Amino acid sequence: MDLPSFLWLWKIAAWSMGFSILAYSLLAVSGLWMYGDRLGRKQRGRILVRSLHYGLGIALVALVLLLLAVGIVGTLGHYGSLGHSVHLGVGLLVVGLVLLSAWSANQIGPGRQWARSLHITTNAILFVALAWVSWTGWTVVQKYLP
Repeated sequence: MDLPSFLWLWKIAAWSMGFSILAYSLLAVSGLWMYGDRLGRKQRGRILVRSLHYGLGIALVALVLLLLAVGIVGTLGHYGSLGHSVHLGVGLLVVGLVLLSAWSANQIGPGRQWARSLHITTNAILFVALAWVSWTGWTVVQKYLP
């Protein structure tokens, strides 16, 4: 198929990636806010910030799954098969890290300090993975541009 027939799909991917990076950034800010509150034993809107953090996390999971679907549909539609670049592997890594982060967030609670450590470590690795998938995605986009 021609690129013009898939242009709308690539626009969805570009916007979704932008919103994913925004959501990740806001998650980092709200996570640091909750960490500061926990250290200082303060209650500065803890419920509101926690709710925001969970909502942003759900949005990030949805955006990353949308990106996965768009990538698979677009690549299969354009090439007829997958695996034409390292972007697929890096994208699957990001999906896995986001899902692991979401799962570990739901495990955090009294007596489960490992879950908080896993969640924070996963998100630190996710920072690098998001930069990597953005770079590999940019190289993929260059194949489609005239």
